[in-house]
Amino acid sequence: MEEVVFSTYTVDFARIALEYCAFVEKAKEIDKKTFVDNMTKVLPLLYLKVSVIPEIKEDYDSFLETKVDENLYSQVENSISSLLDNDNLYLETFHPDIKLSDSPVAVKISEDMADIYQDLGNFIAVFKNGQKETMNDSLVLCIDNFKKYWGQRLVNALRAFHFIKYKLEIEE
Repeated sequence: MEEVVFSTYTVDFARIALEYCAFVEKAKEIDKKTFVDNMTKVLPLLYLKVSVIPEIKEDYDSFLETKVDENLYSQVENSISSLLDNDNLYLETFHPDIKLSDSPVAVKISEDMADIYQDLGNFIAVFKNGQKETMNDSLVLCIDNFKKYWGQRLVNALRAFHFIKYKLEIEE
């Protein structure tokens, strides 16, 4: 049986993750309509590709370097925030604070995108090294973070992008 880390499923996920990272890094260079249109296409692909990866049992307890530091995270978040401008905020229904609040909780799409970027950027940086053990552990961490955190942010942001995309088309 083929190892999960070298499987077509994982390679496809890594390819889409790399495309996502490259695209959000260039957010300041493109227009809002193009960015939103691309996000409505890449986010569902990203969700699909990570969710079909078979379960991974091995854990090599590797030291995993991080590529996406606070500065890079902020650059991505700020460029997306500037690009989306007034469309950056959306109301979040799954936020933990919603149970304690009498008012809606607003969330920034740019933060969601930067959070996803942070995990995917770190995954890609380790995955590129080609060492099975660190590739495996990076994949395990990325999938675990997807299940616990950034998967929900992805689908929430996708909902907001869908609204923005078709609002922009109607306005034109």
